[in-house]
Amino acid sequence: MGENRSWATEFVLLGFQLSPETEVLLFWVFSLLYTFSLLANGMIFALICLDQRLHTPMYFFLSHLAIIDISYASNNVPKMLENLVTQNRGISFVPCIMQTLLYLGLAATECLILVAMSYDRYVAICHPLQYTVIMSWTVCTVLATTSWLCAFVLALINVLLLLRLPFCRSREVNHLFCELLSVLRLACADTWLNKVAIFAASIFVLVGPLCLMLVSYIHILWAILKIHSGEGRRKAFSTCSSHLCVVGLYFGIAMVVYMVPDSSQREEKEKILSLFHSLFNPMLNPLIYSLRNAQVKDALCKVLQMRSR
Repeated sequence: MGENRSWATEFVLLGFQLSPETEVLLFWVFSLLYTFSLLANGMIFALICLDQRLHTPMYFFLSHLAIIDISYASNNVPKMLENLVTQNRGISFVPCIMQTLLYLGLAATECLILVAMSYDRYVAICHPLQYTVIMSWTVCTVLATTSWLCAFVLALINVLLLLRLPFCRSREVNHLFCELLSVLRLACADTWLNKVAIFAASIFVLVGPLCLMLVSYIHILWAILKIHSGEGRRKAFSTCSSHLCVVGLYFGIAMVVYMVPDSSQREEKEKILSLFHSLFNPMLNPLIYSLRNAQVKDALCKVLQMRSR
């Protein structure tokens, strides 16, 4: 009975609960940000595919990051935009669970891809003479494939644990989309196993990777300090600064959402932070990498010059 009732459930996404005028304004603002995010990440991916100079391990991982950002935003934002301009905010159980699975899998994949990128920077700066051997295309492919597989296995485990629960309380999900913790609050059974799984997954994809990146950057900083020339230090720092900006934004927000204890204002804070992940982070990633990277800017200029002929 519990499982049948769960599968028949339709949830209602509450969102921000604002005035109609404010919601229409947010619809246009979010639509512009979403469109820009798609175009910017699409541009980064296209440049990496088209320009031979960008066929290196760093840009290989960056292309995966662009795909993740496009997919992550497209999984959450369209339904959010629809809810801003319609009175019917319902979402049936299966699409809701699929949304949960995809956002968990894509978010975890981004964490692990960022770890692979930090390892790439570590090898490039600390072992430059062995870089092409250590970061071979086979190694890069294995790192990327492992990141995707591990992330979606963890996401699937959390979703399967969610599916075993009956939902007989309120149908109202106090969030912008079917976020795992918000859906879990509606279950009318013991959710301790789900919370243990979420915490374990957070350790695996947040704390563990962050520690690995800290170790990598300690070695990188030590190697940079040994460089005698100021120009050499500047170039070494510039190759890491973009990645550090993205890591700080992404991991900082994710750890606040999934590892900070519950509070009275937690749900509202989660909405704002999730909005940042869904809209602003996918838009900022290509800006950070393109504006701070001479090779990306050169590739863009080359493509624009070819189109203007």
